[in-house]
Parts: sequence; structure tokens; C-alpha cells
Amino acid sequence: MTELDEKQAVESQRILDLLFAYMPKIAAERKMDGLLILMADLGRSIVSADRCSLWLVDNDRGELWTKVAHGVSELRIPKDAGFVGYSVRTGEPLLIKDAYQDPRFDHRSDEKTHYRTTSVMTVPLMDSAGNVMGVFQAINKQGQNELGEAAVFSVQDLERLRLTAVYSAKTVESAMLNMELEATQQEIIHILGEVSEYRSEETGDHIQRVAEISGILARYFGLPDKEVERIRLAAPMHDLGKVGIPDAILNKPGRFTEEEYTVMKKHSEIGYNMLCGSKRKLLRFAASIARSHHERWDGHGYPDGIAGEDIPLAGRICSVADVLDALSSPRCYKQPWPEDKVKAEFLKQRGSQFQPELVDVLMEHWDEIYSLYRHDPN
Repeated sequence: MTELDEKQAVESQRILDLLFAYMPKIAAERKMDGLLILMADLGRSIVSADRCSLWLVDNDRGELWTKVAHGVSELRIPKDAGFVGYSVRTGEPLLIKDAYQDPRFDHRSDEKTHYRTTSVMTVPLMDSAGNVMGVFQAINKQGQNELGEAAVFSVQDLERLRLTAVYSAKTVESAMLNMELEATQQEIIHILGEVSEYRSEETGDHIQRVAEISGILARYFGLPDKEVERIRLAAPMHDLGKVGIPDAILNKPGRFTEEEYTVMKKHSEIGYNMLCGSKRKLLRFAASIARSHHERWDGHGYPDGIAGEDIPLAGRICSVADVLDALSSPRCYKQPWPEDKVKAEFLKQRGSQFQPELVDVLMEHWDEIYSLYRHDPN
């Protein structure tokens, strides 16, 4: 084996090692921001660039955007700007040895950052329909060449970035599809929640407030961010079963008779039965909330009469949020309670209707949560 062959073998092994190191991380990433950072890091490592970014096309705003680091706000540029804009327009890659010799380069960014751009590569990312969905951009080859001069990207580097772009495009497109499906699912949940709300003639923002309060309580209760978001997204479905309750009972302005109350209580089971057979995990999770949000910590709730930690935590949380909104908002059968009376009721029901620790969380963060009901008279 010649020295050149050995170098090529070493380089090939290096790239394989990088792919095997990054692929599990990329497969496990669920957020687009994190995915862009991982892809950019992978591209940077494969072609030994000083900087690398994966830009995505935002056709609605006519811009390209990227994420360069966790905790840093996204960067946006006009869709037709510079080298990346060229690749978006033409669908062609670029291999530039000296950016300052190319009229497409906008050197004002270098002037602001005191950075010197020399060699640049751009490679378009194509979706399954053959449209440009984004652009990989690598800036400044690291190291020196054999003459001791600053290295520049080679044709071989461009080919490696193109291969990375193919993998990245498939991964990003799949992530976008999943995000769209999740967004559609969330929208359906919200719409169905509003259907039950309109039937019961409740205040227009009831489901939004219950969802928001449930999320706040879950966060301060110490749940992981992913679980907080899951509760916030599913909470709007808590009263879906009201669509199966007759209007005469649902919107009765006075107290229920015993028979009417028996019918009204069935909304928990109706909602559960509507959702529990779904293939979507979020909807099945919402089914659990719909069934359990009228259970009581002391076991005297409905429909199952379960107590304490046998009640699903999301149901316990949504119960607090739902009652808080019911007491604090006008209904067809009552005016909103004064704030001090609402607060006193939760303290009274601590350990009976509600889990004590959840009431403690509510009290500790009362001003933040109850601010939803304080209206500026001006």
C-alpha cells in the first residue's frame, strides 16, 4: 500500500467513525434546532471546516434560517443572499477558494465580526420532490497545505459535503414531516376541545387557560419539560365527553337534580371512550385525563372512585386547573368567585379534593397563575 493509499484509508476510517458517532445522536434528536446543530457539527467535522451551518428555506418569509448553538437565537438572512442564496436559486453547489474575489460575497459580516472568510463551500439540500429545502455552508478549511499555506477546500471535500447533504436532507425532511403531523394532531386536539367548550357555552378561553395552568403546575411540580408539554397539549381534551351530554342539562342555569347530575358525570367516561382507542399516544394520554380529572384525592370523585396516587398525575393536575378556572370564571349558573374565596376553597380542599402538594404549588405560585383572571380596569 502506498503512502497515498494509507492516507486515504485513514481518512475514510475517520469519516466512518464520525458517521457512527453522530448517527445515534441525530436519530434521537426530536427538535429541529438541535438537529440543525448536530448536522452542522457533523459537516464541519467531515470536511475539517472552521465553521459550518445548515440553512433551511422559509418560503413564507422569503428567508433562510439556521441555528448555530443551543441557547442562541436563530439566525436569518434574505433567501437570495450571498453564496447560500445562489445555491437556493440555482440548485448548484459552490466551491470558492477566495471569497473576496467573488462578487457574490457580502464582506460586511466579516467587517462586523473581524473574521476573515477565505474558502467557502455551499451544497443544496434537495427534498424528495427535487426542490431546494436548504443549504449546507462550510467556511475556511482548517490547517495548512503541503507548502505551509492556508488550506482551501478541495473537490473531494465538496463531494463529502454533498454526501452529507443527501443524508441530512432525508433526515430533516423526515423531521419536518413528523413536526407537521404533531402540529396537525395538536390542532385537532385544540379544535375538539373547543367543540366541547362551545356546546357548554363556557367562556371562550376556558380550554386555553386550563391548558396553560396545567402546564405551569406541572412545571413547578418538577416534571420534565417533555412531560410538561405533553400535559399542556392534552389538557384541552379534558371535557370532550360533554359533546354527548344533552343541552338541557349541559347549559342548565340552576342546580342539577340527582338524575341530571348522574347524566352529567358520564362526560368523563364518554370522553375517555372517544379517545382511548386512538393509535396516537397523545390522544390516549388525553383519554386518561378526560376520565380522571373529576376523581378526588380522598376517593370520593367519579367515575371510578379511585384515590391518592392511583389517580393519574396528569388528571390530578388538570383537576386543579379545571376547578380554578370554573370558580374564577363566569358560568351560565354563576358569577366568578372573588379571588380570596377561590384561594380559601383550595386551602379547604387540600388533602380532600386535591393532592396536598399540588395545592402547595398553586399557593406558592398563586400570583403568577391567578394573573390570568386579574383584569386591568384601564
